[in-house]
Amino acid sequence: MKYLIVNADDFGASRGINRGIIDAHRRGILTSTSLLVDAPWSEEAAMFSREVPDLSVGLHVHFAKGGAKTVAAQGDGDNCRAKLCRQFSRFEELIGQPPTHLDSHHNMHRDLRLLPHFLHFAREHALSLREHSPIRCFTKFYGQWGGESHPEQISPASLVRMLEAELEKGVTELSCHPGYVDSSLSSSYAIERQIELLTLCDPIIRQLLTRQSIQLLNHREAASLFATSPT
Repeated sequence: MKYLIVNADDFGASRGINRGIIDAHRRGILTSTSLLVDAPWSEEAAMFSREVPDLSVGLHVHFAKGGAKTVAAQGDGDNCRAKLCRQFSRFEELIGQPPTHLDSHHNMHRDLRLLPHFLHFAREHALSLREHSPIRCFTKFYGQWGGESHPEQISPASLVRMLEAELEKGVTELSCHPGYVDSSLSSSYAIERQIELLTLCDPIIRQLLTRQSIQLLNHREAASLFATSPT
C-alpha cells in the first residue's frame, strides 16, 4: 500500500502562510504541518489549528539567524538540547499537546554536528524526525533554486508526474510550502507559495491519488500505523 503525508513547513511565519496552510488542508490534500513556535504569527497558527483537528501539527525547530551555525560550531550539546527543550515546551503551551513529528527550518538538523542531538531528542519524545524514520521524505516539490523561480516544478502536471514516478510502497512525506503573499511575509519564496497552494487544491491531484490507490494520512495516523504493523 502507498501512503502519502503532505506536510507544510513554516506554519506561523506569516498570516498569509497560516491561511494558505489551512485552505490547503480544507480544500486540498494537505494533511500535516510544522509550526514555528517563535514566529510573529505562531499564536494565530495555534488558534487556527484548533479548528481543524485532523491537521497533524509538528515542531519546526528554528534557531535565530546564525544560531544554528553558532550552536553547531560551538559543539555545545547542552545548548542545543536547551533550545530544543524550550521550543518543545513552547509548542505544548501553544497547541495544548505534544507535536506529532519533528523537523527543522531549512533542514538544519542535517548538520552532522546537530543531528545527534536531534536524534536523541526525537527518541526521547517518541517523535519521527524528518529523514530519520520509516517515513520516506520527498523534497522535489519546490519552486525555486539557483536564485531563480521555477513555477513549472510546482504545477499540477509536475506534481502528478512526480507522484506517479517517485511514490513507493510504504509511507512517503511530501514537504511543501503553501501560502498567500501578504505584507506580513518576509521571504524570497513568495509567489511560489501561492502556486503550491493552487496545485495542492487542484482536483487533478485527488484524481491521481484515487487512480493510483494512494491513501492520504497525517503524521499522527502514521505513528499509529507503525505501532500496529507486525515486526
